[in-house]
Amino acid sequence: MAATADLAFEDLDDDEREAVRTLLFRLADDEYVTAERYTEWQVRAPTLESDLALANIAQDELGHARLWYDLLEDFGSEERELVWERPPEAWHHATLAELPYEEGGWADAVLRSYLYDVAEDLRLAAVEGSTYTRLRDRVETVENEEDYHLEHAQNWLERLVDADAGHDRVQAALDRLFPYALTLFAPADPEVEARIDELGLRDRTLSELRRDWLDRVVPYLESLGLDVPDPGDTDLPSAVGRDGEHTDHWNDLHEEFTRTYRDLDRQGTVRIMPDPDDT
Repeated sequence: MAATADLAFEDLDDDEREAVRTLLFRLADDEYVTAERYTEWQVRAPTLESDLALANIAQDELGHARLWYDLLEDFGSEERELVWERPPEAWHHATLAELPYEEGGWADAVLRSYLYDVAEDLRLAAVEGSTYTRLRDRVETVENEEDYHLEHAQNWLERLVDADAGHDRVQAALDRLFPYALTLFAPADPEVEARIDELGLRDRTLSELRRDWLDRVVPYLESLGLDVPDPGDTDLPSAVGRDGEHTDHWNDLHEEFTRTYRDLDRQGTVRIMPDPDDT
């Protein structure tokens, strides 16, 4: 990977801007859509404590998405254009984030959180030293909250697999979700992804992040008595998300979380959080 000096927004050329935007959308869209799915568990989780915990995690993820969307505003877009008015085909999250939960599928929610949070932990570490200073300056804020998310998922996984019925539910969720979890490491555009690496926007390639992820999740899940699908024999789903191709479930979710904005005929959003650059 070529060494690159720190990059300031005002000094970026067109190719560099495309690379930064692609990376930021990867970060922001994953967080936002994951949070939207988490909110479906409010007042439905198996205990009050887990209900509150997942609600807090969803709030954290929305806040993290907001940090990355705020950086995307540097490129001339407003928040309403980035979230509420962006058409579904222009979103670039991995399809793991958009899948609906199995009915009553707490094991699905917990396992999905674990698979996602390990990937999130690795990719945040990969941008800690990013040459794009605007990105680098915000990573620590996100990392401090992500540690709790991973701990919550692991604690629940270990509780669930302790009983035969729970173990079977987690195994079924793993069989269903594993191919979609691999979409977290799918490229948006191979040429742009290569540019991200060459510019030093992250210090691990997608292939390296995928390998690091497998090195963590496979031994851990196997230690819980779970059979992890062989990644070499696991095909990616037909829709991976990064290229704008999504599952049929995405249009329904997008319609749902933008409905209030459209029904109220809003032309903008009210900022209820301070701009991170002003704090």
